[in-house]
Amino acid sequence: MSKFTIDNVPDSYIKGKENPELFVYDLKMVDNAIKTKVNLNMHMFSFLQKGKKQVHFADSKVQVDNSQSILIKKGNCLWSEILDRDEVYYCKLLFFSEDKLKKFIENHIDKKENSKSIAPYFVIENDDYLGYYLNSLNNISTNSSRFMVDLLSLKLEELLLYLLNKYGELFENYICSLILKEESAFQSTIEKNIYSSLTIEEIAFLCNMSLSTFKRNFIREYEVSPGKWFRNKRLDKAKELLEKGDLKVSDVYLDLGYNNLPSFSSAFKTKFGISPSQLK
Repeated sequence: MSKFTIDNVPDSYIKGKENPELFVYDLKMVDNAIKTKVNLNMHMFSFLQKGKKQVHFADSKVQVDNSQSILIKKGNCLWSEILDRDEVYYCKLLFFSEDKLKKFIENHIDKKENSKSIAPYFVIENDDYLGYYLNSLNNISTNSSRFMVDLLSLKLEELLLYLLNKYGELFENYICSLILKEESAFQSTIEKNIYSSLTIEEIAFLCNMSLSTFKRNFIREYEVSPGKWFRNKRLDKAKELLEKGDLKVSDVYLDLGYNNLPSFSSAFKTKFGISPSQLK
C-alpha cells in the first residue's frame, strides 16, 4: 500500500521559496486527483474555470463547478479535482495570509467579534464582475517586484470589498469569525501543550500549519522562537516541581519533553547555573 502523503499548500506550488503574504497560482491538470490530503496553510480563494472541485472537512463537505467560486479557510482537508469529460481541469487560486485579512478587517469593518461557529468555507456565486476580476489577475506577474506585490494587495482588497457589498453581513461575519477562531485555536493549542512531551512539529500539525508557517506565526505572536519559548517554560516548570521536593529529577524530565536525563540536566544548568540535583 502506498504512503498517504500530505500536500502542503501553497508550499508545494511555491517550490521551496519562502511563502509570500499573497500568491496567485494557475492549477491545470489532465487527470483526476481524488481525495488529496491537504494541509492548507493560507486562506485560499478557488476560482474554478473547468471541472469540479469537492472538498471534505472534519464535519462537512462542499462541491462546486465553474458557476461558483469558494473561499476555504486554512487547515487540514481532503480535496478532489475532477475533470468534466476530456477537458483540462483549470482553477485559479488566490492565497492570502492571516495578516492581510486582519489588516482588511481593521480598515473596513467596525464589528470584529462574533462567537458563532462557522463553516470552513464560503461559497460565492460567480457573476460578470468576478469574470472581469479574474481576467485582471491574468495580467499580474508572480514575480516579487514591489509594484506587483502592491498591485496584488490592492486586488485582494478589491475582491473582499466586492464580496462585502454582495453578501453584506453574512460575509462580514464569516471573515471576522474566521480570524478570531484561527487566532484562538492557535493560542489555545500552544497553551495546552506547554508542558506536554509533544515536539514543535507535532504541535504545528495540531495547529493545522506547516512547520515554517507555525514558526512565523509563533514569532509574530510571542516575539521569540518556539524552541526557546517552550524550553524556558518547561525548565521553569521543572524548577518549580523540584523545589517542592516531592519529585525526583528522573520523575520530571520525561514529562516535560526531554528524551534523556543528560540533555535535561545540561539545559537546566545552562538556564539556572546549577544542576537539577544541586537544586534538590
